[in-house]
Amino acid sequence: MQYEEFRRQLGKAGLTNRAFAELLDLNPISISNLKSKVEVPYQLALIASFIADYKDRGYDFMEVINKCKLDR
Repeated sequence: MQYEEFRRQLGKAGLTNRAFAELLDLNPISISNLKSKVEVPYQLALIASFIADYKDRGYDFMEVINKCKLDR
């Protein structure tokens, strides 16, 4: 997935780069630096797409994320 599509998916989910990074316990600068890559890493693209799809369907993706954080 190209960076522009990645950002579109985050936008659909109502997330900024910073908010996405915080959800995944990543450095926000690392997410911003993806702009210089040819493609966004598959795992991050997949997560952004799932979150956007959840949001489109009216599901609360934070419920799932918070559950995963509690399971750590």
